[in-house]
Amino acid sequence: MTGMTQHHGASWTTAVRATLHCLTGCAVGEILGMVIGTALAWGNVSTMILAISLAFLFGYSFTLFAVLRSGLSLRAAIKVALAADTVSIAVMELVDNGIIALTPGAMEAGLSESLFWTALLGGFAVAFVITTPVNKWMIGRGKGHAVVHAHH
Repeated sequence: MTGMTQHHGASWTTAVRATLHCLTGCAVGEILGMVIGTALAWGNVSTMILAISLAFLFGYSFTLFAVLRSGLSLRAAIKVALAADTVSIAVMELVDNGIIALTPGAMEAGLSESLFWTALLGGFAVAFVITTPVNKWMIGRGKGHAVVHAHH
C-alpha cells in the first residue's frame, strides 16, 4: 500500500510544462522531417518515417542535454531521457501523424500551401490536448517527466 501513497498526483501545471517540453522537441523534428521529405518530393511513408525519427531524436535530445547538465553520465542521462519521453513522444507522434494522414490532401500539399501547415500545426494542438493528461497520469505515478525532475 505504501507504493500507492508515495506520489500524490501531478498538478496540471507540471503536466502542461512536461507536455510543452515534449511538444517543442517533437515539433522541431517533425517539421524538419516534413519539410525535408516534402521538399525532396519523397513519398508519404518515407517523409513520415523521417519526421517521426527526427521528432524522437529532438525530443530525446532536449531532455538528454538538460539532464547531462545536472552531472549525470551519458549512459544514465540516456536512460532518464528514454524513461521520461518515450510514451509522451509516442502519443504525440501517433496523434499528430494520424491527423495529418487523415486530413484529405494534407500529405500531398506543398510547403507553400496552408493545408500542409494547418494539418501539421492543428495536429500538434490536438496532440498537446491528448498528451497532457497522459503526462499528468504518468508523473503522478513517478514515471515520465517525474524521472527528469529528480535530476534538476
